[in-house]
Amino acid sequence: MERLYDVADNQGLLELSDEQREELRGWAQSRSLPAGYVFRARVILALADGLTYRQIEQTLGASAPTVSKWKSRFEEHGIEGLQGRHQGSKPRRATPAVQGRVIRRAQQKPSDGSTHWSCRKLAEELGVSKSTVQRILAQAKLRPHRLESYMASNDPEFESKAADIIGLYLNPPQHAAVFCVDEKTAIQALDRLDPVLPLSPGRAERHGFEYYRHGTLSLSAALNVKTGMVEGKTARRHTSAEFIEFLSGLVNKAKWAREIHIVLDNLSAHKTPAVEQFLAEHPKVRFHFTPTY
Repeated sequence: MERLYDVADNQGLLELSDEQREELRGWAQSRSLPAGYVFRARVILALADGLTYRQIEQTLGASAPTVSKWKSRFEEHGIEGLQGRHQGSKPRRATPAVQGRVIRRAQQKPSDGSTHWSCRKLAEELGVSKSTVQRILAQAKLRPHRLESYMASNDPEFESKAADIIGLYLNPPQHAAVFCVDEKTAIQALDRLDPVLPLSPGRAERHGFEYYRHGTLSLSAALNVKTGMVEGKTARRHTSAEFIEFLSGLVNKAKWAREIHIVLDNLSAHKTPAVEQFLAEHPKVRFHFTPTY
């Protein structure tokens, strides 16, 4: 144990064990602890080294009352006495009534015709702060700015068709090819009338505003569910004959398959007599129509 006594400032007796001194030195040299902990450790170490209050005030910038306070706390509680006693302010919480008002109003349409609420607009409407609205909405997991779309199908066979297609995706038959087919119609083939001007120092690349239409194209694409490869074909028109030609290409590419399953939508071009004749001539090709809408 060390005993240091300063007669000049009448500081009294301060004792430090080796363990306390080592721990306080770690605090004083730490770069991760709060600054208050580092400061208090340096004050106690200075007292233990025999510095007077006046010397500590000059070196550490601590007033005599501050040094006396932490010295007395250390003598009474040891190193634990150097920890701050202020628990911090409790986070402000809106009353249940305010939370209910915010949540209820957030689920209603704005009265000014806007598409959705913003935190600022809702705060002005209810007379609370924007931060309060943000906290309440976050706790309730409400996101007025988010919008998701859905489609309600009126197909009476919705469940059976969905189960059939999901089964093909998750557990396709052995020695079978599964394609998901769709078309993109009326794709415009555009070309710019003016040449593209390359970028130069201080100027970005520039494109002409006007363009010329070279007509439209239809794109048919088939996703091989097993491999992830996409087979595509363009056509001038979107007719049943073009669709049959595209199917013939798929059949030629999947000659190895004992069965070819085609998942497709309910477009009229997929249900013509010519398509039915194609299916009759190719019995291993089977259609799986998605539910309507």
